[in-house]
Amino acid sequence: MGIGKLYLIPTPIGNLEDITLRAIRLLKEVDIILAEDTRKSGILLKHLSIEKTVFAHHKFNEHKAIPGITDRLILGENFAIITDAGTPGISDPGFLLARACIEKDIEIECLPGATAFIPALVNSGLPNDRFSFEGFLPPKKGRQKRLSELAEEQKTMVFYESPYRLLKTLEQFTEFFGKDRRASISRELTKIHEENIRGTLTEIIEYYKKSTLKGEIVIIVEGLTSFSRSTKSEED
Repeated sequence: MGIGKLYLIPTPIGNLEDITLRAIRLLKEVDIILAEDTRKSGILLKHLSIEKTVFAHHKFNEHKAIPGITDRLILGENFAIITDAGTPGISDPGFLLARACIEKDIEIECLPGATAFIPALVNSGLPNDRFSFEGFLPPKKGRQKRLSELAEEQKTMVFYESPYRLLKTLEQFTEFFGKDRRASISRELTKIHEENIRGTLTEIIEYYKKSTLKGEIVIIVEGLTSFSRSTKSEED
């Protein structure tokens, strides 16, 4: 038996139909599935009629678990890693294990598939030929410094945020980017109640002050332009 292989398999971000035929086949073929949350992944696997050994693999145990996983891969077992939603490694567990496999010459393969920021970026109406993916900003330490650096970013910016911090984050964006900077908020993508709100940061803040917030959120913010530069200068 040769060395096994690690598959990074994207899973739907909402609509369970958004999974590829190859992803389903590989989830049925691998020996072990690593899941960020075994309960959430269990719903998807049951929907797909997949019965497989599933181990929890998340940010609290991944460092400790990696040596044991790579040992089993070397012995010939094939593993798949999935997260609660989207592509492993994109603001979710997966990067550390992939890096460890590469260091030990274990073959890895990442399937194409669902990820939240691409549909949010494309339907924002903002330039998407060049963009900066920021994911989740630092919650406290380093946050102000990073926002100050991004104030000069000319590419469209992509952020993830929780509904509980959205308004606070948008207020910080007005402070560093200017209140008239254009943005788009995508929420509950691919689900029945999908929502995409576009406008200036000020307009979006006013909207969400009156609306109930829940679900996964992607924020798309326009990069610095000559217009936004002059507008921010007037505010200062």
